Amino acid sequence: MLDINKCIWITGASTGIGKDLALKLASEGFTVAASARSLINLKKLKDESKILKGSIEIYPLDISIRNNVASIFEKIQKDLGNVGTVILNAAINEPINAKNFSSQKLDKLMQVNYTGTINCLDPVIKKFISNKSGKIAVVASLAGYIGFPYSSGYCPTKSALISLCESLRSDLEQYNVIIQVINPGFVKTPMTDKNDFHMPFLISSNKSTEYIYNGLLSNRFEIFYPKIFGYILKILRLLPYFILLPILKSMLKSRK
Repeated sequence: MLDINKCIWITGASTGIGKDLALKLASEGFTVAASARSLINLKKLKDESKILKGSIEIYPLDISIRNNVASIFEKIQKDLGNVGTVILNAAINEPINAKNFSSQKLDKLMQVNYTGTINCLDPVIKKFISNKSGKIAVVASLAGYIGFPYSSGYCPTKSALISLCESLRSDLEQYNVIIQVINPGFVKTPMTDKNDFHMPFLISSNKSTEYIYNGLLSNRFEIFYPKIFGYILKILRLLPYFILLPILKSMLKSRK
């Protein structure tokens, strides 16, 4: 469950899923600490929240800079009181295929999507264990289930986050700390606008927000959606490669 008496910290809150979720939580009366790299977009978010029942306070942050993460988390607690829930949503994407494959590009994605997330987890886990309470929601992706074409940079980062959350779940429960993994399918956002391949079961960011919000009201481990797409992928990842790989190949477009 979500504690209305404690604030919620969201990373990647300036656009897409993070922005809509921050507004949803503020509309329900929560105090939200919103972080992202873009100060301009954060200011727009704060302006949009002024008519809502709750409030949004903004904290510009690049989660890939470890020392800045810890200081911002401390500042949020000093300004807004105890943080009860943390939603780690910040991520970047760049379609990568065989022709534009680059270790530098893949490293950048890993530095933000995975390392940036664990930079946030470091002070949060310490604080929550000390408090013997708290909820952490990590936004991964259904793309973490399977290595999709043109996603050799993105899919591994999300797969790593899923595995991380699986590893931490039982360990954190002994301290009354809940960790959840959020696995969206394709959601219409500025990030997915970069994709130049067919995105099945594409949903709006607003619909995505409803799925996440309802999931956060529970303590179940995985919040995934759309359900049909999620179950299809859960079945596909159980298939032997001689069946799975031709299915993935069918998604390819010619890159001659």
